[in-house]
Amino acid sequence: MTRRAPAVMIQGTGSNVGKSLLVAGLCRLFARRGLRIRPFKPQNMSNNAAAVEGGEIGRAQALQACAASAAPSVHMNPVLLKPETDRRSQIIVQGQRFGQLDAAAFRGRQALLPFVLDSFEKLGAEADLIVVEGAGSPAETNLREGDIANMGFATAARVPVVLAGDIDRGGVIASLVGTHAVLNAADRSLVRAFLINKFRGDPSLFDDGITTIERMTAWPSLGIVPWFAAAHKLPAEDALDIASGQTSEAAFKIAVPIFPRIANFDDLDPLKLEPAVALTMVPPGMPLPHDADLVILPGSKATIADLAFLRMQGWDIDIAAHLRRGGRVLGLCGGYQMLGRTIADPDGVEGPAGTVAGLGLLDVETVLTPEKTVRPVTARHEATGLDLSAYEIHLGRTAGPDTTRAPFLIENQPEGAVSADGRVIGTYLHGLFSTDAFRQAFLRRLKPGIAFDGLSYESEVDGTLDALADHLEIHLDADRILAIAREGL
Repeated sequence: MTRRAPAVMIQGTGSNVGKSLLVAGLCRLFARRGLRIRPFKPQNMSNNAAAVEGGEIGRAQALQACAASAAPSVHMNPVLLKPETDRRSQIIVQGQRFGQLDAAAFRGRQALLPFVLDSFEKLGAEADLIVVEGAGSPAETNLREGDIANMGFATAARVPVVLAGDIDRGGVIASLVGTHAVLNAADRSLVRAFLINKFRGDPSLFDDGITTIERMTAWPSLGIVPWFAAAHKLPAEDALDIASGQTSEAAFKIAVPIFPRIANFDDLDPLKLEPAVALTMVPPGMPLPHDADLVILPGSKATIADLAFLRMQGWDIDIAAHLRRGGRVLGLCGGYQMLGRTIADPDGVEGPAGTVAGLGLLDVETVLTPEKTVRPVTARHEATGLDLSAYEIHLGRTAGPDTTRAPFLIENQPEGAVSADGRVIGTYLHGLFSTDAFRQAFLRRLKPGIAFDGLSYESEVDGTLDALADHLEIHLDADRILAIAREGL
């Protein structure tokens, strides 16, 4: 293929080494130099998706697009795998539902490479530079056959690679040298340099480490990136990271149970930054805190299975007790479906066909259907009259008496449901708390007298991206990264 724009690919020695954050920072750094930047991730595996152009991409790529000052596109993440079980994922290709992939067919992903290269070409036609993010690690040589996420893509698209190692987890010398050792000669030749990420302390203490890595790999170092403390202000990639930086003494307490297939938990990102809010992510094996003002049931990629898990944890009993104490419950998407009387899956969309009992906290019933709703929307909150921007990504339809008290209107059509006592709310809307005026008015209605104001969420994210770009500009050889991209292979 003929690449129309220079590109560089950030791969990692493992998962969670900070690839997504590095790419976001580089996108902002080079965009501030006046370049047209596009982020790209050939294959992502995440249930945290963004709705763009009537389709879906990984939420991390939507953030990277924001960092690049570019409109998000389905071509920025042409293959998105959304895990449904431990052995099966839904496949999204160029934004649209494509089918399912089970573990036995995982090496068959190579059939999706033409879609990946097509998207890469389309982005290249409108960019001065493409910053590519790998997935997992190229050292997983058992997955090299059929790979489209790391070296398989870099080889096909002829993109040079920068390898990132995470020193915070330890063993970074072995990770980088070991990756060099297990790669075949052709893949090894694609790596042009390495960097060290998440360093704490005095970087000069690692001078000998850099020397060792350079000597044993012949790869040059691009720098040591210190720990970026403000990372918690950016949308989280993992649900367990959402509560980072929160205090437990805040005036308003929100509890969120963590489902095995939690999805679109970016709904919670604006709440974690509200100074008056303490957001507690409740892991399996722990009860919901008795002093919560609001319990949020988040989205789920496997609603029926996660509902069974909720009951197994005893969280249904905790929610009932919470409501008896005068608390409130908000269900988002899959969480909304759980709140109803029944969830029917006649076509076996999520598993065996059948109907299960919901929590019975809303007088509604849900029928799961194969057709998927994916769209950005502008909604009006009935109680306050405020408009907000949001999006929908869901299977199924929900109806019943409590929908007559719909909390929102979309194009003059009711959306969601509210219980007769007003304490339980359900909605299919994602991203609703990103609108500052609505978020703060919603919280004030739940607990009057608390000052929920002063936070501009989008400004906070934008400022943090600028700070991240500054951070990388200081600690990385950005000029060399740009040169690597322009030199190509």
